[in-house]
Amino acid sequence: QVQLVESGGGLVQPGGSLRLSCAASGSISNFYVMRWYRQVPGKQRELVAGITNGDTTNYAESVKGRFTISRDNAKNTMYLQMNSLKPEDTAVYYCNAFSHLVYWGQGTQVTVSS
Repeated sequence: QVQLVESGGGLVQPGGSLRLSCAASGSISNFYVMRWYRQVPGKQRELVAGITNGDTTNYAESVKGRFTISRDNAKNTMYLQMNSLKPEDTAVYYCNAFSHLVYWGQGTQVTVSS
């Protein structure tokens, strides 16, 4: 059973940057796709970005040009570089991975506020 652990969340001012990490307890090269989701209270979890094992990426329209997803198979870690952060980016961010099963991390809080 693979465990996913997110880190890197915190409080940042509007316009600032954060880099989230999602560390896996096993090899991520077996995952067909890895994704970042986010959720605010009372709303559905939404897809932020995804990356395949061939490094094809996709992004939600709301984060295109500001967020960058990447993965380092040697470190068994996925990243989300978030720049030009806005208050509406405030959410709990979750990493997700899919092979033959779906795995979720526990989430990390990102708060964008002055």
